Amino acid sequence: MALVHSRSRIALVTAVALTFGLTACGSDSLEEGTSSAKESVKSVAKDTSLADKVPADLKSKGTLTIGTDASYPPNEYFDTDGKTIVGMDIELLDAVLGKLGLKAKYVNGGFDSLILGVGSGKYDMSVSSFTINKERMQQVTMVSYLKAGSQWVVPKGNPKKISLDDACGKTVTVQKGTVQVADMQARSKKCTTGGKGEIKLLIEQDQSKATLNLSAGKADAMVADLPVSVDAVNKSGDKLELLGENYDTAPYGYVVKKDQNEFGNVLVEGLKAIKKDGTYDQILKKWKVDGGAIDDFAVNPSV
Repeated sequence: MALVHSRSRIALVTAVALTFGLTACGSDSLEEGTSSAKESVKSVAKDTSLADKVPADLKSKGTLTIGTDASYPPNEYFDTDGKTIVGMDIELLDAVLGKLGLKAKYVNGGFDSLILGVGSGKYDMSVSSFTINKERMQQVTMVSYLKAGSQWVVPKGNPKKISLDDACGKTVTVQKGTVQVADMQARSKKCTTGGKGEIKLLIEQDQSKATLNLSAGKADAMVADLPVSVDAVNKSGDKLELLGENYDTAPYGYVVKKDQNEFGNVLVEGLKAIKKDGTYDQILKKWKVDGGAIDDFAVNPSV
C-alpha cells in the first residue's frame, strides 16, 4: 500500500482530483466475502483463448481464494452489510478473472500477513493495494495494474503546522506493513540525526484505525496511498484536509506465488483484454481513480 506542499484546502483537493481522476486494513479473521455484482463486471464475458492458458491446478478450482485487507476504501472494504467485500480492486480483479473463466472468494486478512499467506498456499493470490517494490518481489511474483503514490492528511487548517519536510516531534499514524511505515521511519531518523525530536509513529493493523486516530486527535497527521487519503478527506465532514502533493508514485500489483510466472502472464493478458474492451477504464472512472490508469501491465516490472 502503499503521497504534497501546502495550499488552500479547496484548491488542493480540486487539483488532486483533476490529477488523479478523483472528486474533491483488517485482522486475520478469515471472514469471507464475495464482491457485489457491479454492472460493468456483469458485461465481462469469458475469453476461451485466455481461459485455456490458465494453469491446470487453478483452472480446476474454478473459484480462487483471494486474500485482501478490507479496511482500505475505496480500494477494498466491507459494504454496508458488513460481509460483502467491495471496492475498486475487487471489481477490477473480478473483471480480469471473468475473462479467464474464473471466480473469486475474497477472504479478509491482516495486510502484513497476505504475502505470507500467498506463499504458504493459504490464498491462491492476493489483491490489496500492494505497492510493487524489490523487497516484495523477492518473496512473490507481482503483476502491475495501476499506479498510486503516498499522500499526507492533517486536521483542517493544519493546526500543528506540519510540513512534509519537517514533521519532527509530531505524531503520525500509518498502517502496518505499508510502504509508508518505512518512509516515516526514514524521515524520523533524519530528524534525530539533525538533533530534532523523532516522529512518533502510531502503527495500526487496520487503515480504518489509522484514519480514526487522526479524526480523534490521537495523531497530528496520517500518511496513506492517495486514493485512500482522498476518500478519508471526502468522508470527514470537512474535518480533514490533504497536505502537499502525492509523491513516490509506483505501480500496484497483484500477488501470486513466486513460481507462478505463467499465471502472472495470463493475468497480464486478462488486464490487456479488459483494457481493450473498455472495462478497465470504466471501472477506474466509476471509482474515481482513473488518473492511476496504466497500459504497460507487466509481471515483476522494473521499479
